[in-house]
Amino acid sequence: MDSALKELDKLDKLTSFSPAAAVKSKPIEASLDALLDTLRDYKTRLQAGTLSDAELKALPKLVEGRKKDIDARQQEIYGTLSRYGKALDKLFVNSLPTYQPLFASEEANDALEHVIAIHFLRTGRFATAQTFIEEFNVDISSELQSQFVELNRILCSLRSCDIGPALAWAKAHRDFLVSRSSPLEFYLHRSEYLRLLLSADFSAIAHATSYARTHFHQFYGTQETEIQRLMACLLYMPIERLKNSPYSELASDSIHTTLEPMFATEFSASLGMSKQVPLRVVGDIGGGGALARIEKGLSIMRSRKSEWSQTDELPIEVPLPPENRYHSVFACPVSKDQTTEQNPPMMMSCGHVISKDSLQKLGKAGGRVKCPYCPTESRMPNAVRMHF
Repeated sequence: MDSALKELDKLDKLTSFSPAAAVKSKPIEASLDALLDTLRDYKTRLQAGTLSDAELKALPKLVEGRKKDIDARQQEIYGTLSRYGKALDKLFVNSLPTYQPLFASEEANDALEHVIAIHFLRTGRFATAQTFIEEFNVDISSELQSQFVELNRILCSLRSCDIGPALAWAKAHRDFLVSRSSPLEFYLHRSEYLRLLLSADFSAIAHATSYARTHFHQFYGTQETEIQRLMACLLYMPIERLKNSPYSELASDSIHTTLEPMFATEFSASLGMSKQVPLRVVGDIGGGGALARIEKGLSIMRSRKSEWSQTDELPIEVPLPPENRYHSVFACPVSKDQTTEQNPPMMMSCGHVISKDSLQKLGKAGGRVKCPYCPTESRMPNAVRMHF
């Protein structure tokens, strides 16, 4: 999909008409405006009796000239549209898959309408969502709708560099964030600290350090290294020196811009929802070629009269953007098998990673295990599960 969009952008540039390049024909609006101005002028002069016979005879030729300008411009537009069609045919060679009607039942229709309404609410289109809910009689509680209103309000505040509403929510849901090992609350404080530090105020360092003393101590157990970096960067102030220091990333805007998606993820998780909008995931995966590949795989299997028996796996590789990859892609270097939820990757004390099954097979009496890649010997209970 990305490559297709790039090609379309190229085509758009090739087929667009800049003022410098549009010498073949004038814009339609300009030709029509000029013609109307001329006709009004002729009408005024004709009523005043100042229009000569020669000018009146030349009027049809003038109108015909304007008509030719408009026709020329229309031909260019039609030519551009035809080139777009040819480009689309070349880029999207796979036709869309055809299925039996998926929403023939009332339950399926209700589920689809519910997903669409949730999509509008999560993306902040509340007027559209309200109209959709009323017209299709979608059952979404007012409490859930108010939650999405709050989410949109807090995201707007973060966009305006105001962490207050987000911080209040994080404090109210601190137990939930701790259970997920989420650094959201600390990152909000870090953002405010850096804003104070990098402001143009002469007393910025004093204000920033005071803020750090007040709020950072509660995170020292989990964010010790990061807090030390935030304090050490004071040695490289002002901001011009900081940008050329080992702590240059602290002066980057990404420190603040990543708060918005992080907060949306945690807020959605608190409601038991995925971090991504369902319809957007469908569009990214399906529009990226996944549906076409699955359809092709199914047609090949039908022609060979075979079936796929694995319930949790697809028989073909499906292209997915990184944010839509939810399972491990690690292959054990010992067994050569891809890890699964039941057989996850495990990191031993030496830092080498193998699958859980291989770890158990290599285990010895007393829970000892010798790494197959280095002389280090560690204990099985000390192995840590990895997530890729």
